[in-house]
Amino acid sequence: MEDDGAQRPASLLPYDDWTEQALRHVVARAIAHVAEHGLPGGHHFYLTFRTDHPGVVIPPRLRAQYPQEMTIVLQHQFWDLRMDDAAGLISVGLSFGGVPSTLVIPLDAVTAFADPEVRYGLRFTVAEPPAAGDAAPDAAASGEDAGDAAADGAPAEAVPAPEAPQVVSLDAFRRRNAPKD
Repeated sequence: MEDDGAQRPASLLPYDDWTEQALRHVVARAIAHVAEHGLPGGHHFYLTFRTDHPGVVIPPRLRAQYPQEMTIVLQHQFWDLRMDDAAGLISVGLSFGGVPSTLVIPLDAVTAFADPEVRYGLRFTVAEPPAAGDAAPDAAASGEDAGDAAADGAPAEAVPAPEAPQVVSLDAFRRRNAPKD
């Protein structure tokens, strides 16, 4: 077919949305597989997600530190990894500064997934959350942060958004192999 400079007609079918949902299913399958069988070989995952997305459950101190986006590494020290396909939720236990925490991440909040072992990566678009003035009147009714506020004894505080996304560094928690003689 020859390109005559004409634009592609607008589709009445949401192919881009279907493609993105299919690729999110790849992430769900990878998480479910690792939850059941563990990480094979040198595989490990980088999972980036919007912390301000509805349904994300993280401790208030992490939400204050990462008000928009956060990257976690699933490699050596994590526990209780689960993929709830019906609800579209990933849950995992991780330690931050020596404090164990459980994170719940809706699949729709994921902005990037990578497995550096095989140089595999995906990027996703996530709808921007409503502005503070447009937020639902009762955020607690949605279940967001309800458990974390009670568990830490203090409600989450509003924090201005940083200029650039931040990444959680877990290098201090990684096992280092001693050099062989």
